[in-house]
Amino acid sequence: MKLDEFTESNAPKTGGDGFQKENKRLLDIALDGTVMVKAGSMIGYTGEMTFTGKSSAEGGITGFVKDAITDEGTPVMEADGSGHLYVADQGKKVQILDLNSEESISVNGNDVLAFESTVDYEIGTIGGLSEAAAGGLTNVYLTGPGAVAITTHGDPLVVTPPVNTDPDATVAWSTDLSPSVATNKAIEIGQTSGETIQMEFTGSEGFVVIQPYEEGSQL
Repeated sequence: MKLDEFTESNAPKTGGDGFQKENKRLLDIALDGTVMVKAGSMIGYTGEMTFTGKSSAEGGITGFVKDAITDEGTPVMEADGSGHLYVADQGKKVQILDLNSEESISVNGNDVLAFESTVDYEIGTIGGLSEAAAGGLTNVYLTGPGAVAITTHGDPLVVTPPVNTDPDATVAWSTDLSPSVATNKAIEIGQTSGETIQMEFTGSEGFVVIQPYEEGSQL
């Protein structure tokens, strides 16, 4: 490929506003104001912008989601200014969701990439995981209106309950669902299966988003 062909074929898309994907793994945010993004996700920007860390659920400024095992945060920062902000997260695929007013989704803290300032967020934990990990599984509850960008390893699968999932492969679910923790009741002899703890979604409505990858054991 000639140099001019390379630069032209990989140049940013023109036009558009709000959230748009430059490719499957890169989000372009046309910014004129403020937006919340995962700290460390900025790979470049045009125009004038400032970045400010936000308070955590524990009152610190390192992040707003706390990992139950490693005590490492999943920080969020506020980007303010005008121009184009380019964000990505370890080559994961970007999924853009447009939430209507009062429409909500619950997302694994590791998988939140960005959300508009009009979106309300609240931190919660999934009860019942205390036997496996102190504090349980931390999720971010996002309520519209506004755009939300989440990330997945590979293409996601969206399933309707009832369904049991691996917590490390569970990305998000509709907030009308209230998952519980299930344990593998089979008696295992010798080497274990590694699937002892599972998330159980019951009912027949709503959705659960899973990915073909276990995102580092949170349990």
